[in-house]
Amino acid sequence: MKIAIYSRGIKENQHQDIVQLLDELAVSNVEPVFYQDFFNQFYSAIDIKTKYSTFNSSDDLDESIDCMMSLGGDGTLLDTVTFVKDSGIPVLGINYGRLGFLANISRDELHVAVQALVNRTYLLDKRTLIHLDANIPLFEGSPYALNEFTLHKKDSSPMIRIHTYLNGEFLNTYWADGLIVATPTGSTGYSLSCNGPVVFPESGSFVITPVSPHNLNIRPIVVPDNNIISFEVEGRTDGFLCTLDSRRELVPKEIQLAVRKESFMINLIRLNENNFLQTLRNKLSWGLDKRN
Repeated sequence: MKIAIYSRGIKENQHQDIVQLLDELAVSNVEPVFYQDFFNQFYSAIDIKTKYSTFNSSDDLDESIDCMMSLGGDGTLLDTVTFVKDSGIPVLGINYGRLGFLANISRDELHVAVQALVNRTYLLDKRTLIHLDANIPLFEGSPYALNEFTLHKKDSSPMIRIHTYLNGEFLNTYWADGLIVATPTGSTGYSLSCNGPVVFPESGSFVITPVSPHNLNIRPIVVPDNNIISFEVEGRTDGFLCTLDSRRELVPKEIQLAVRKESFMINLIRLNENNFLQTLRNKLSWGLDKRN
């Protein structure tokens, strides 16, 4: 078995965790392939006696890779989406960060996770992606996101007006700081912090949520994910921010943008004992009542 391992980086006090991971993989006869920048960060800090392969881009990941392991928080796991693309390589998130809603397997469960990979006793959650179409090239060949697409004003500039359409039919004009279109996976992220609803991962929908709207009667709306959602933006500045997950680009306000469901999905590895409702309760304190 061969596993690609990605991380944005780890802290100095986490080097022992890497040693533990290498030991676990060696005992299970698993070959790791490290992201080059990550490997450069730790290889001189710990005693490595084995030569390891590395990768730099999605082009380096072929059909021999059985799994992509993400070491970090949810942002780190979101990065892996740009590497696995439409290859179907499943992604396993080990939480080295804080909340760990997507990367919800703790470091203490590392042995259990590796054994689940080796014995293939895990479940796959298929997650919808959102795809961005634009009349200029954006996001370097990876115009899709697992969590959300957003339009947002620049810095401290005035609010923007976002004319929004569903399959060409006018939906609404949002006078706001920005607008979020979240996948079901992303409904528990940025959209939730802007009072958007929690949506089950398999619901087949998008959530359109305004950011700081200047209308008291504007609320988030859930639409089927077979819609093409397009936008026209007006504002007092010459551009605004466009984001896919944690990636962002500054674009001119004359740009033409539309989002739709991506043609492929991402496979997230889940251990049998974890599910969406348990994660809601454990990570977001869903239904927590101190009286109970």
